Amino acid sequence: MLFESFNGNGLSLRNRIVMAPMTRSRTTQPGDVPNEMMATYYQQRADAGLIITEGAPISPVARGYSLTPGIYTQAHIDGWRKVTQAVHDAGSKIFIQLWHVGRRSHHDIAGEQPVSASAIKEPDQVFGPLPEGGFGMVETSEPRAMTREDIEQTIDDFVQAAENAMAAGFDGVEIHAAHGYLFDQFLRIASNQRTDEYGGNQDNRMRFLVNTLQAVSDAIGGQHVAVRVSPHVYEGFGDDDPEIADVILNALEKMAPMNLAYVHFSENISRYTDVPDSYRQQVRAVYPNPVMVAGKLSKESAQQLLVKQFADLVAFGTPFVTNPDLVARFRYSWPLAEFDADARLSLYGGGAEGYIDYPRYQPAVCNAE
Repeated sequence: MLFESFNGNGLSLRNRIVMAPMTRSRTTQPGDVPNEMMATYYQQRADAGLIITEGAPISPVARGYSLTPGIYTQAHIDGWRKVTQAVHDAGSKIFIQLWHVGRRSHHDIAGEQPVSASAIKEPDQVFGPLPEGGFGMVETSEPRAMTREDIEQTIDDFVQAAENAMAAGFDGVEIHAAHGYLFDQFLRIASNQRTDEYGGNQDNRMRFLVNTLQAVSDAIGGQHVAVRVSPHVYEGFGDDDPEIADVILNALEKMAPMNLAYVHFSENISRYTDVPDSYRQQVRAVYPNPVMVAGKLSKESAQQLLVKQFADLVAFGTPFVTNPDLVARFRYSWPLAEFDADARLSLYGGGAEGYIDYPRYQPAVCNAE
């Protein structure tokens, strides 16, 4: 089933293998502009039915990592157009991941004090400018609680970023609501201590995300909109949240009428708990539209998710780094190039080395006399 085509909610893909979003930090400076090298990187991996780009901040204050590509200036749109054209020329589809990190930032990166649901700081580090020059890991700054005006402006920023993405030639957008970033900070009890309509009960805590998804869907069409969630991952938080799994189920019910392209579950990374089959069954019971799953999948475990109908699409991250031809390697059972220590060193920045220089597999040819 991995290699079967997929058609659902306006999304037509040649196979069910997706390249998951991965931060790579290779933009052109100044301006954090996507470039030709990035276009080459994504085109090399366009055997995937769908590519989801690295997270793209929707505004300066949304930014939490240096050298990541934005989607809020004309230069960003022009740069991303090179990427979408390259991927389309190779026969694949591409969504951009729209990103607001919330409190997971530093004032030297965001250009102002980071924002969050509440003024609560969690010990955390992000990739940013160092006092002595260059870039490295820096402790995040204390956030301030977003005002209602901040929230409305941020929804507008997501809408504008989505419209910019469509102008750049993307097939759709994936809103990042996972991994302890802004929307996740609103969804979880520990980071959301608000007493207004965006805090307290579950409906209030999911309101910001649901309203944003609705606004973006109204602007560009639900078939061009997706969302990533991680109810079983607690990256960016000190402890797991006893309600988050139920919050996501309830949010899915509100998302169902929007007819989104897909909902993307991120699993098995950072600090996490295993996802029971019973939860996947609950997801299917409340959500009738396409489901994607990512998280240290193998060819075999991905196939099982499809066979059991727990997922319609399966996404792979780091295997695509060292295996630009991952789909062919899966199809013909060719060995995978290991994601090793050297690959990790070049993951978050650098040049072409460790980015676009991984070779495709060359099968042995037998010469018969």
